[in-house]
Amino acid sequence: MLTEKDLPELFSYQSNYREPADFDAFWKGTLADSRTHQEAQLGLTPVETGLETMDVFDAVFPGFAGHPVRGWLRLPRHRTGPLPAVVQFHGYSSGRGAPTDDLLWASAGYAHLIMDTRGQGGAWAGGGATPDPVGAGPSHPGFLTRGIQDKDTYVYRRIFTDAVRAVDALRACEHVDGERIAAIGNSQGGGIALAVAGLVPDLAAAHFQSPFLSDVRHATRLTGEPPYDELIGYLAARRDLVEQTFTTLGYFDGLAFAARAAAPAWFSAGLRDTVCPPATAVAAHRVYAGPKHLRLWEFNGHDAGGPEDLAIAVSAFGALLKTSSHSHRLPSPAHRAPSRKKES
Repeated sequence: MLTEKDLPELFSYQSNYREPADFDAFWKGTLADSRTHQEAQLGLTPVETGLETMDVFDAVFPGFAGHPVRGWLRLPRHRTGPLPAVVQFHGYSSGRGAPTDDLLWASAGYAHLIMDTRGQGGAWAGGGATPDPVGAGPSHPGFLTRGIQDKDTYVYRRIFTDAVRAVDALRACEHVDGERIAAIGNSQGGGIALAVAGLVPDLAAAHFQSPFLSDVRHATRLTGEPPYDELIGYLAARRDLVEQTFTTLGYFDGLAFAARAAAPAWFSAGLRDTVCPPATAVAAHRVYAGPKHLRLWEFNGHDAGGPEDLAIAVSAFGALLKTSSHSHRLPSPAHRAPSRKKES
């Protein structure tokens, strides 16, 4: 599968997704409850890595219901004050990896926190260190249908809350300028970052590569690749639960978060992506409420442009977050990602 539409049709596509009437109340209550369990503090333990240009810390902070969530915090060694920060969320079934992985953002001068996704980290990229102490209901092998019988028990309620609490913890960290925090990720990480952009009203910037969990029902019609195949397999066995399942997913769809986001954002997608169909990224970009830019990579797949796309984000973030007067504006055209379509 490449894309089911040519570019003009792709850009004119409008999703049939309708958000739940109590979407805002649900997330307001969820975040308020988690913030009562424990103050957002980033516990840091230095890790010896042999690196000469940065310091690495084993990081832990309270997530959903106060559950401990781990990650790595990387800081440029020669720092003179609070830094702009990037919080990164990783792809499906991955983990925070090794202390010496993912050195790009700290090398570029940022405080860089990469967050474990609870219960994941057993498949690739060095593993994770954060369990999910909550279990609920029958599920298809994997994570996508875990607790999906109800919005209160669905696993992504806990994961998205963890991600918001990661921003809370960064803001309490002495090494970080709390007004200059960006959220980034690819695939599942892009979907988590998009949720953060919608739930944290004063986020400074964001970068979403092939964001997962956007326009979910449409995605399941376009692809049968993992991890959407988990949802398809679950509903093939539980045919009586189709509408109930998509009702739950309505509280976690990236389109709802995009419609509430204000941070300047860079979207990207590969037109040959069979995992997160490009139409779903375009749909999220279409309704995104803040300043936005979209780059489509014609001959790329799920990597969404890979290092070249990341280079665009590094340049854009540098122009936006490393200035003395931060404002929610896109950088000048010299720093902006080329696109096939103007921003709305």
